[in-house]
Amino acid sequence: MPTKSPSQLHAESISMTKSDLAENLAQDKKLTLQHAELVVESILASMEQSMRRGERIEIRGFGTFQVRSYKGYVGRNPKTGEVISVAPKRVPFFKASKNLAASIDGGRERT
Repeated sequence: MPTKSPSQLHAESISMTKSDLAENLAQDKKLTLQHAELVVESILASMEQSMRRGERIEIRGFGTFQVRSYKGYVGRNPKTGEVISVAPKRVPFFKASKNLAASIDGGRERT
């Protein structure tokens, strides 16, 4: 099965799933699909565990993943106007590297 170009992927679907990622890995690196699925699952589980511990993940040339903390605040329900309390929260955040952002933005490398 040949590797699909970005335009073909976009025409078929507007998202890449974990299964798609494993299939691409299996094809590109000549692995069995089961082994590729195990590799993808292991990497994602490791990243999740690191972020739960509050660690920053840096993948050079791709980007950084980190957890951002937000304080609680008092807000309003936009439908009813009712005052509600929003609890503090921690959410994952991704920042693309300059090279990744440039390649997505027409293949231009930023300096």
